[in-house]
Amino acid sequence: MVFRDNGLMNSLEGIRILDLSRVLAGPWCTQTLADLGADVIKIERPGAGDDTRSWGPPFLKDADGHDTAEAAYYLGTNRNKRSVTCDIAQPAGQALIRDLVKHCDVFIENFKVGDMARYGLDYDSLHALNPRLVYCSVTGFGQTGPYRERAGYDYAIQGMGGLMSITGERDDLGGGPQKVGVAVADLFTGMYATVAILAALRHAERTGEGQHVDTALLDTQVAMLANLGANYLVSGKVPGRSGNAHQNIVPYQVFEVAPALDGSKDHLILAVGNDGQYAKFCTVAGHPELATDPRFAKNQDRVRNRAELVPVLERIMKTRSKADWLAALEAAKVPCGAINNLAEVFADPQVQERGMVTTWQHPVKPDLRLVSSPIKLSATPVRADLPPPLLGQHTDEVLRAVLGYADTQIEALRDGEVI
Repeated sequence: MVFRDNGLMNSLEGIRILDLSRVLAGPWCTQTLADLGADVIKIERPGAGDDTRSWGPPFLKDADGHDTAEAAYYLGTNRNKRSVTCDIAQPAGQALIRDLVKHCDVFIENFKVGDMARYGLDYDSLHALNPRLVYCSVTGFGQTGPYRERAGYDYAIQGMGGLMSITGERDDLGGGPQKVGVAVADLFTGMYATVAILAALRHAERTGEGQHVDTALLDTQVAMLANLGANYLVSGKVPGRSGNAHQNIVPYQVFEVAPALDGSKDHLILAVGNDGQYAKFCTVAGHPELATDPRFAKNQDRVRNRAELVPVLERIMKTRSKADWLAALEAAKVPCGAINNLAEVFADPQVQERGMVTTWQHPVKPDLRLVSSPIKLSATPVRADLPPPLLGQHTDEVLRAVLGYADTQIEALRDGEVI
């Protein structure tokens, strides 16, 4: 057992993960597990590394202000890991991975279906070496089905999985298909993979038997349709885009308010979740009659009569400034919120108080600021001790400490360009 400087052990201390994933879904999963204390050994291609190392600008700058090889994208998805270079296309590289698997609890990969078998690194092969191994595959479409051999990318999955059909402004207002601003299909899949791995680890702990975790972006995106997926299955009616409005709650959307001080348009989010909050809003707005009007008194009526109510509210909302509305609505405990840009997000006192930015001692930049894990555990806090690694930074360290390789063995692998 290893205890951190604060004297508390991390939740996954003692769990070792061999991570052959790259880009986002897999690395997001392993970053979460690393935050929780797992020893994540990230396998990267010699000379190139994870694809996202080159996905910039922006790149981290050196002391002279010049771009380095460290892309912000990579830095944001690989904290608390160790980087080992290994060419798995070479037999010696495959042998190295098999050696490491014997000392690991989890193996995760996001190669196309069948690729791991070509390298002798498929589930059956590695399970024979380590029966306790939890083997997680992350693909676009899963290990079965007619699309299993296709490459699946977040953008395409957002479209195929229905998300883009319900995201964006209404078609009658000039809208059209719109993806989400970040790769949510990848991120959702990474989080589902995290949960599945933890469940499989619990099973292995009880039984001594590992298993294959089959995680697919399309499966995840369909699951994350949530209430709209249920709406369709229950009603048979295909939902469309609703812009910034909620499909099942009114008023629950963005409203334009009085212009900002510089004369530009300003907006806020009004998120009335129940009839009581709606009545409070009507009082704050100076129109209590809207709360007793039988067309609008209950949410089901407001949804049915959305086209009548929303234009009335739009006129009312434009009569006061954002600051006035926010102060009055918050005082009345009516859910509402500003629409912040990222500079405003990271300057927000709540975000700062919650410690959502961590400063790292990175080899290139000693005061590297990155987003923190949102996980808060009272007895087993998350890690913040390993900044995102340089390519191959821990190769020698891992081969010596985990596998007991001698310097001559390591040099032979390096001479053969395996590492």
